[in-house]
Amino acid sequence: MASRMNIWAPFLLLASVFTFSNAGKISIYWGQNGNEGTLAETCATGDYSFVNLAFLSSFGAGRNPQLNLAGHCDPYSNGCTGLSSNITFCQSKGVKVILSIGGGAGAYSIASQDDAKQLAQYIWNNYLGGQSPKRPLGDAVLDGVDFDIESGGPDHYDDLATYLSAYSAKGKKVYLTAAPQCPYPDAMVGKALDTGLFDYVWVQFYNNPPCQYSSGQVTNLDDAWKQWTAGIKAKNIFLGLPAAPDAAGSGFIPTGDLTSKVLPVLKRSKKYGGVMLWSKYYDDQTGYSKAIKSDV
Repeated sequence: MASRMNIWAPFLLLASVFTFSNAGKISIYWGQNGNEGTLAETCATGDYSFVNLAFLSSFGAGRNPQLNLAGHCDPYSNGCTGLSSNITFCQSKGVKVILSIGGGAGAYSIASQDDAKQLAQYIWNNYLGGQSPKRPLGDAVLDGVDFDIESGGPDHYDDLATYLSAYSAKGKKVYLTAAPQCPYPDAMVGKALDTGLFDYVWVQFYNNPPCQYSSGQVTNLDDAWKQWTAGIKAKNIFLGLPAAPDAAGSGFIPTGDLTSKVLPVLKRSKKYGGVMLWSKYYDDQTGYSKAIKSDV
């Protein structure tokens, strides 16, 4: 007996495609707390699409670039090369592993265009697709570089972005991401973002009360979000949040408020890409990513 044609099938298919295309992803920072589990365990959760290794905390202006992964490993004794297998495991799970440069406590700046070129070459040879006898994370090739620039001045990060992006021509794409503060434009990476070379931008909507969510009020956050989505060329803008109330000075959004009040507003934008969380350690304490994942 022939089955009757389902006249709704094309519409259901279209709806499912639309829903999938609008689905967001979660980005997490890992590396600044030795009690947050291993990198491999982080990726094995299935909760994250991006893991930012925090941080290359010293570089530029004659400084020796220094990796700081807190209690996880000691790069000075080659103690972090064991992360190579963790990185390739993450990538086998479809997770992009990004080197985050800067952070809130490092000593860094870029003195000139040539300084930016030399830094890009160092990062390429030691963390990306180049070669060096002393790769701090071993032979694994990271997927890109995250600009979390919070001090030291804004100069020449546009040059750094240009030089790093050019390495994509050598084969594997070098993804560029950034974590600006939510007041627009960002004082540190605003000029770099104007290059249009960044793939993902996770804006920090915390520690900045004028542009963050507060007690049911979405207006300030939404106004800043509209500035970001209209003002920069990146196609994927993420809502950056603390994963626990004590992960930042202000800006924590309870999961219920996020899923019912905030995300429905932000998802009106075609540039909505998902949610970034600081950090894996705090996410472990609260289960924040698991609570929001189906709504992101």
